[in-house]
Amino acid sequence: MNVLIVHAHPIPESFNHAIVAAARRGLEAAQHTVTTLDLYALGYQAVMSDDEWQAYESLSPVRDPMVAEHVELVRSSQAIVFIYPTWWSAMPAIMRGWMERTMLMGVAFDLNESRRKLIPRLTQVRHLIGVSTHGSPWWYVKLVNDNGRRMISRTLRFNTGLRTKVSWHALYALDRRSPQKREKFLMRIESEMRNLR
Repeated sequence: MNVLIVHAHPIPESFNHAIVAAARRGLEAAQHTVTTLDLYALGYQAVMSDDEWQAYESLSPVRDPMVAEHVELVRSSQAIVFIYPTWWSAMPAIMRGWMERTMLMGVAFDLNESRRKLIPRLTQVRHLIGVSTHGSPWWYVKLVNDNGRRMISRTLRFNTGLRTKVSWHALYALDRRSPQKREKFLMRIESEMRNLR
């Protein structure tokens, strides 16, 4: 299975990078083909240009060569894994920008012209997986809403079809977690990815 990991954290020594490494170990142990997009390391431009906005509903909405490369990776993936820290109750802006510039009409979905109804185009995606860390405890995240999770598990899922399996893994109150608890979480992620079918 082709698996795309989309990752957003600016510090290479971060716990989020350790999560990516654990996910890769598990996926590669299961003989999946893994591609990782480290958005910060790529210098990804999160802001949609005026040209991209003007072309948004055209037959050729992709204007940037890097975006074109990412579109092809999305189209060829059977599983997409998002790994990121939750900041301000949402995914980092660079990942949100990636979603806006990559999950375009004609790529992720089409619209029925008469009814403006969404038609999914990413029906080859069998798994959407989210892994996020939170500085806040579980109860606070539930209180203020987990917007990144909703975007992936609900909005993006409409573009893949309702048969797509969604799984979510969150580590809450990260700053208060012991090294042992962090290691346990990494082992859990590696195990979940190893068992992905």
